[in-house]
Amino acid sequence: MRTTPVAERPLVLRARTAEELMSANPLSIRADATVGEAANFLVDRRISAAPVIDEAGRPVGVISQTDLMIHQRELMGTPPAADPSRADELMTPAIFSVGPHTPAARVVEEMLRLKVHRLFVVDRAGVLIGVISALDVLRHLDTADE
Repeated sequence: MRTTPVAERPLVLRARTAEELMSANPLSIRADATVGEAANFLVDRRISAAPVIDEAGRPVGVISQTDLMIHQRELMGTPPAADPSRADELMTPAIFSVGPHTPAARVVEEMLRLKVHRLFVVDRAGVLIGVISALDVLRHLDTADE
């Protein structure tokens, strides 16, 4: 019996739900964080973006290194420490989220349809409980068994 080489086997998503795909307890930034705090947060943790949350822990936007660079370009010459702007003034106000029981295949479809690198997972109250990045999806891909 001949077997198909691993490189030629189709890929299969081994997660069934968003909860299985997500990284729980994602790093997040308070909406009232200053530009300096947001920049330090992203750089210190070596991440490109993070959800911005309100006092109740609900995501209200996403702030990225790109958002910070665009803002800094607009304020040329103003030192970040002297910038009174807040994270919620710079963030992208769109939140793309799914519930923990959303089928994994639908999560991937949504990421592709929306052309986003991450989706946030929220509970019934809208509180942030996880994040699913493209890397999380890749970690759950495996070759199909013969």
